Amino acid sequence: MQGHHLILGELVDAVTGQVLQDTHDERYRQNLARLLMDTKGYSRTDIQSRCGLRVKAGDNCAMVKVDMAVTIAGKICMIIKYGPGSLVTRHRPALAASRLLAPYQIPVVVVTNGKDADILDGHSGEVIANGLESIPARSELAARCAVFLFPPIAEARAEIESRIMYAYEVDGACPCDDSICVLP
Repeated sequence: MQGHHLILGELVDAVTGQVLQDTHDERYRQNLARLLMDTKGYSRTDIQSRCGLRVKAGDNCAMVKVDMAVTIAGKICMIIKYGPGSLVTRHRPALAASRLLAPYQIPVVVVTNGKDADILDGHSGEVIANGLESIPARSELAARCAVFLFPPIAEARAEIESRIMYAYEVDGACPCDDSICVLP
């Protein structure tokens, strides 16, 4: 099935150097990557793009993407989940991703539509800041993570978070979304 994105050509990923399809959504992702590197002090090696995340709900499995994971001192300290439109509707699946992408709670979760952002405390789920300018700089994130305990995610909790992620990202996806891979 074909995706619903207007393909504008190709562009080069700011983080990986990989050639990607140029879409409006990808342009927002690239702007976010450049913001992290050019303004917030992150290096390319701190950022992992398009992180695959296997989610499961009962017998149903799928591979979904987390747009960016930021690692400091060997731990994922922040994830960024992009999606067009309303930010508040993306809070819960992004929090679920913060409890699934690593075997511990990721402390900072950014939900953005490319024009605005909500920064969430991964542990409590509370909004701690708003706006793209509020995305923590590398030094701020490193200081926060230096005192964060990175609590492990219990297996039962991970199963619940996986079901939530599946409901939002797979069951709730547009039928023409080609970024989700349903697995047998």
